[in-house]
This record gives sequence, structure tokens and C-alpha cells, in this order.
Amino acid sequence: MTTVTGTGINRKDGLAKVTGAATYAAEHQIPNLVQGYLITASIANGRIKSINTQAAEKALGVIAVFTHKNAPKISKPSNNFINSKIYEARLPLADDQIHYAGQIIGLVVADSFERARHAANLVKVEYTTQKPIIEAKQATFKDAPPVFGEDLKFEKGNFATGNFAEGMANAAAKITATYKTATELHAPMEPHAIIAHWQNPNSLTVYEPTQWVSGSQNTYSELFGLAPEQVRIVSPFLGGGFGSKAFPWPHGILCAAAARQLQRPLKLVLSRRQMTANAGHRSQTEQTIRLAANADGSLKGIEHTAKSYTSAVDVFTEPCTGITAAMYAAPNLRTQQQLAVMNVGTPTFMRAPGENPGLWALESAMDELAWELGIDPVELRLKNETKEHQRKGLPFSAKHFTECLRVGAEQFGWQNRPKKPRSLTRDGKLIGWGMAASTFPGLRSAASAKVRLLADGTAHVLTSGNDMGTGAYTIVASTAANALGLPVEKVRVDLGDSLLPNGGLAGGSQMTASLIPAVMVACEEVLKTAQAKNAQEAFTTLRQSQRAAFEATGSSAPNQEGKKWAFQSWGAHFCEVSVDEEIGRLRVTRWVSVMDIGQVINAKTAASQIRGGVIMGVGQALMEECLFDPNIGYPVVYDLATYHYPTHADIPRIEVTFVGEPDLNFNPAGVRGVGEIGITGVSGAIANAIYHATGKRIRELPITPDKLI
Repeated sequence: MTTVTGTGINRKDGLAKVTGAATYAAEHQIPNLVQGYLITASIANGRIKSINTQAAEKALGVIAVFTHKNAPKISKPSNNFINSKIYEARLPLADDQIHYAGQIIGLVVADSFERARHAANLVKVEYTTQKPIIEAKQATFKDAPPVFGEDLKFEKGNFATGNFAEGMANAAAKITATYKTATELHAPMEPHAIIAHWQNPNSLTVYEPTQWVSGSQNTYSELFGLAPEQVRIVSPFLGGGFGSKAFPWPHGILCAAAARQLQRPLKLVLSRRQMTANAGHRSQTEQTIRLAANADGSLKGIEHTAKSYTSAVDVFTEPCTGITAAMYAAPNLRTQQQLAVMNVGTPTFMRAPGENPGLWALESAMDELAWELGIDPVELRLKNETKEHQRKGLPFSAKHFTECLRVGAEQFGWQNRPKKPRSLTRDGKLIGWGMAASTFPGLRSAASAKVRLLADGTAHVLTSGNDMGTGAYTIVASTAANALGLPVEKVRVDLGDSLLPNGGLAGGSQMTASLIPAVMVACEEVLKTAQAKNAQEAFTTLRQSQRAAFEATGSSAPNQEGKKWAFQSWGAHFCEVSVDEEIGRLRVTRWVSVMDIGQVINAKTAASQIRGGVIMGVGQALMEECLFDPNIGYPVVYDLATYHYPTHADIPRIEVTFVGEPDLNFNPAGVRGVGEIGITGVSGAIANAIYHATGKRIRELPITPDKLI
């Protein structure tokens, strides 16, 4: 048998992407296609007093102009994650109210994109305005509602009895600090786009980048009163998503509704400016951490409170405190989250939502505590590692956090770290070393896949699960090759089509953990169907039978394992920074990441995911910031030039090592996800290195040059 699991296989979809053969949502060619362009609000709070579309309707090539006065029919979906899910609970063009700048207030449809855009600029709108709430200091914060049914407030030990102050009275060291993060944008390479094509009143095909094909199918079916099988979602390739392409946004819903009314296939592509306002972002956060510890470094108590904001049209909490109970053991623990409504677009999931900003605060505070106690930061984390999830009361399965810390420290040469800030220089610049822990929950859901063995000696794997660029095509092919005993070149993979078996959600780092066990089962089933031990035997039988193919479908889903174990992936980041204080210039010059993700299916794409997460974390730490105009509420950034993010020149070689063992308690493949863990802890490691270099403790992201001078 050819064993390919865990090795560095080249991407199955790589050639199609670099040659342009990969077709993205806006690139599908449909006869009689017409183009749409959005009209968006220029105020952040108020009502539409009047909207004049006469000039636009008379413009050359214009087919229709939709506003709240003639909005196409849309049904209210369940919006409960089970039957359907949309990003904004308020349906597009539902009324004349304006809740945030950039909100969709109309749609122009024309025979070309340029004519639609021109006509959209001819629409005249008058508003009755109210003062918007744009800044967090103006907002009213209240306790956040539960997230996925889990209360965000947790207390144990003295916190639960109200005696925390008394219990912490004899602590050798105490840290209280507030950490802030900025609003961040997803900014995927592929813009948000959709083509909606109604073949007839009861048949809709949607070409749209989506991280959840079956979820979008169910949602669009509810929105338009169809059975799920009457809706087809086509999304074979995504040019990045990071959480912003999991569910339909208002622009996609409106496009499908307009296409139905016009009985024409309709394309709608958001501009970069529109994406900054109405396609999601990561909420800014403010977090306060209190740590108390004994002289030997053992924690006596942790308190972690957080604030984030949501929009007036939906509720989304950036659950920063959810990770705290999983990280470090303490007899006294308290977490609490607050939420405020502001006149901005709805924030949403963005790579490691909650865990990423949560670890920025927690790992910074742990570094501060280590310096306060005079204990090595690695040893402080080793000292306080928790063997169980303190909220769930369950032991962790296949946890190798200690190994991540020790291997990372050895590879980086951490033992040579000077013990005083500002003690290491090179070429006239201050040099600092920092580290931070990394973690993300192990999640999986039900998934199915179909496998065909064909008479030409190849295998074909089909599933609606898709590839955001993370490597799903490759790992599905390698899994099938390994199970069937075939070279990976002989395996073809089709993804991202709702006509195929439900492959689950590409979010929460669960696509691999969900889909790979299903592919394994499907391979076993197809060999049983062929009454063969491997694909070669099956091909011989197939040719003798003169059948076209052997075919079988396999499924996999969580069982009762979640009642026995807590599942989590672990890691550690080590970095070196160079700081020129005279001009505030900072460079990240060295990076080591060590990860425990269970079974590694493909080392090349897995390491690439960690590197991508680290790069994204460098952007968060040093550059990324979306500010809103305090008067009109529009994002000040408006394209990929004004939103700052890292380039190749900003990033050193990122060394990635995987440790641990297959987590067979989690699933039959022993694999956990890798897409999101890479970003967690990155900003904390950088800030901790900056303190080592400069002696300055910076608690607000991004760490821009003005904060270093």
C-alpha cells in the first residue's frame, strides 16, 4: 500500500489556480447575464426621507432599480444555525431605517457593470439623521447573551462564593492590566460576489463563495420558499474567507430576490469600499485581566472580563473569555463578557474568533506576571498547565502542550535569553525575544462523501465540503489514496457543490476533522462493494464485470466522545524582534512555531496554514486597524492600499514543527483542525518580545511606530 498520510504532497488544486483554470464565483459564464450594483447609505443612523430613482431608471442600459419602496419578496428564515443562518437578521430593504453607514438601501440592475455603477450614482437620497454611536466610549455595555447556548459568565472557587479578595490577599504577585484590540477587516483576495440564476420559479442556482455549502442551500431555500433540493449552491473555489463567507450576507439575498423578479441571471460583486462596511469584520475589544500567584508561580486566581460591540441589525459577540478556563489551572476563576450596540456593520467570525483576542490579553498578562515574579515565561506556563477543561470538568484528550513549549524553547535557543529588558542589541538596534501559547478547540460535525472506482484505474471523491485555500482538495485526495492503495495522482476530487453529499462546514477548523473520517468510511464501503482488499483488485473485478464503476457513500459524525473528553489543539510561538527606537521601526526577524494538532494529514499544507496564521497575526499586532469616521460612521479605510497588512518584506522565515500523536478519542483519523490555531498567541508573543527589547509594555493593538518611539 502507498502511504501518503503526513507527507508533503503538492496541492491538487495548485495548477488550476496558478493557470487561471479555477473558476471563482464571479467568473461563471451564464447566458443573458445582467449586472447589479449596490446603493448604500451615507449616514450611520436615521431614516430615508426620500429616495429619487428617476434619473437612474432612465439611464442607458438600466433594467430595474430596487429600493425599500419596491423591494423584491423575501421570506424570513429560521436563522437558528440548524435550519438556516444569515449574517444580518434584518432582511435587505426591509424598511426605511438606517442602522450603519454603508447599509444597503438599493440595487441597480443594468446590462453592464459600468452602466449599473453609473446609474447607482444617479440615485438621490435625503435622510433624517440621528447622532450615531460610533465609538465604544459612547456605548452602553450590558452582559452578553449566551453564545451557542453557553453562558459567557463563569465563576469557580472564591469567585463563586464572593470571597475572591480575601482568597487573593496572600498572593506573592498580582497583575491587573487592560488590553485592547482594534477593529480588523477580513480583506480576502476574492471579493464577496454572487451570481443568482433561476432556471424556473422553483429552481435556483447560486454561484457564491461559501464556507458552508449545505448551510447556504438550506438558507436560500427558506428565504425563497423552496425545498432544499430545489436550490443548488456552486462554490468549488474560495479566494479566502476567514469566517466572512460562511452564511449569506444581505447583498447575496437581495441579488437572488431581484434575479427571481427579473427572471434573468444576475451578478453582483461588492467593491472593496463596500466590503469594508457591510461584509463583516472583527470587533474591537477591551479586556481586563487580573492574575494572582504564589511565589513559586502557581496561580491562585484568574479574572478575565471583556467588552466587544455588535450592530443594531444582529447580535454577534467576540467571545474573548471562552478560552481562559482551558488554558491555566487556578482554584479561583472568573470570566465575564459584555456587549454594546453601535452604529456599525455587523461584526462576525474572523479566524479564531474569541480565542485570538482572548489569548492576546491572557498571554500578555502571563508574561507580565513572569517578569513580576522573576520566573521564566515558559516555566510559568509549564507550572500552571491544566489537565482538564475547568469549565467543562472534562480531561483533555491527547494533549501535548508541554511538548510544544519544550521543543519550541529548544529550537529557538530560549535558554540563551538575557534576563533583563534592553540588554540585547545588534547593529545599533534593540533585540527582544518573546513567546506565547497557542490553542484552539477541536471541533467536528457530521459529514459525508462519495467514492467511485472507475474502469480507467482512477478514483473519484465527491463531497460538498469545500476548500477555502486551506488544502482540502489535497488532503481528501491523499486520504483516499492511502485508504485505497493508489498513487495520489490517480485520485480526482470534486468539492463545493450541493448536488454532492453534505461535506460539512469549513469553519471552526473543523473541515478536516469532519470530512477525512467520512472519506475513510466511503473508501472502506466502496472496497466492500467491490469485494476487494484494495483498488487494484477492485479495478480487475470492475473490468471483468464490464460495469462503469463501483460506488459507495460514507458518513461520519460525533458520538458520545464529547461527554468524556475535552478536545483542544495546542501550540507555542517564539519570536525575535528588532526595534529602532529613533524612528519607531520594528522588524520581526525570527519565528518558531510548534503545534500539536493530532494526526498531520499533509505536512506541507498544514505548515502553510500555520504560516498563514502567523502572518495574519503579525498584521494584527503591528498594522491592521479599521477606524470609523466619528461623524458619518463610514470606515476610513476603503481599499487594500489604505488597510495595512504584512507583505513578504515584513515576514521572516517561519519555522513550523508538529508534535504529539493522533487524537483517536476525537475521530477515527485522529486529526484535529489547523486553520485557526496558527494566529492565536501571535500578537502576544510579539508584544512580549517588544517588552524584552525596549522595556515598554504595550497593551493596545496595533503596535504602530508612534508607540515605540
